[in-house]
Amino acid sequence: MARIKVLLFAMLADTAGVREAVLDIPEGLPVEALRERIVAALPVLGMIGPNVVFAVNAEYASADLPLHDGDEVALIPPVSGGAHV
Repeated sequence: MARIKVLLFAMLADTAGVREAVLDIPEGLPVEALRERIVAALPVLGMIGPNVVFAVNAEYASADLPLHDGDEVALIPPVSGGAHV
């Protein structure tokens, strides 16, 4: 088993009511499979949409990247808006 820290940002943190969670997962679980685990731990998030970007240890991660004990995974929702002139 691996213990990871999951960081939630923006609307994900607001919806879940927490900014971080600790999850125990199978060692080597790919990033993409983490979606289901997060929803199981925080059901209020429903199905995390495909536009949510994952970063592992402060670097953007591919869906097939295996997770390991001590990893920090950030979920970054899509950002809208921009500069107003």
